[in-house]
Amino acid sequence: MTLELLGAFGKSFLFVFAALLPILNPAATAPIFLGLTKGASAHTRAVLARRIARNMVGLMLGSMLVGSYVLDFFGISLPIVRIGGGLIVAAMAWRLLNASHASEDSRTELAEAFTPEHAKRQAFYPLTFPVSCGPGSIAASITVGVSLHDPRLTLSLARMGGGALALVAIGALLYLAFRYAQQLLRPLGEAGTVIFLRLSAFILLCLGVQIVWDGASELLQGLLSTGPSRSMPTPAPAAGG
Repeated sequence: MTLELLGAFGKSFLFVFAALLPILNPAATAPIFLGLTKGASAHTRAVLARRIARNMVGLMLGSMLVGSYVLDFFGISLPIVRIGGGLIVAAMAWRLLNASHASEDSRTELAEAFTPEHAKRQAFYPLTFPVSCGPGSIAASITVGVSLHDPRLTLSLARMGGGALALVAIGALLYLAFRYAQQLLRPLGEAGTVIFLRLSAFILLCLGVQIVWDGASELLQGLLSTGPSRSMPTPAPAAGG
């Protein structure tokens, strides 16, 4: 029994890690984090990275454990979550695309304005949701959580424990990617960093539109499949036949 529980724990760890890491993709969202925290000091970015990683693990763990029950309670479908979250992602990407390049004076003003209190207010929205883990990640976490359930309580707990440990490992990678985002992009130079940030913002915009499209397509397919079927009227029998 112990070997079975350990096997279920290890398999669920690998399953959740492999399923959610490519979707969360900390390396791809690190440039977005860098662009949204323009003007912040290195210490403030480190504090933000730690808060975002903690928030991400909590949000994804809650979605994995009870997300499907919460959506059922409020009568919210996953396509609606995708559409709402996709609109937020697209709006944030549009803001990044239209952000003007900061001069030396404006950088000083931004650094003074981006206080630790300001960073705390942005730690969850928009830096955790939807930048670090968006509606697609939450939907994937809910789906993964459903697949981890088992009729046997001990086996279900072992699988959930492995999934929770995988989320903690992904959170550690997210912290490292955000904490050292500036150092990772430093070889590109100032001009290369600006170009890379704009390209990342454009990809994020396309991702937001894709999320909205996926949600709208699911809603449309649901309407077409559950819509009233129009059958041909049955001809009346001929009189005197």
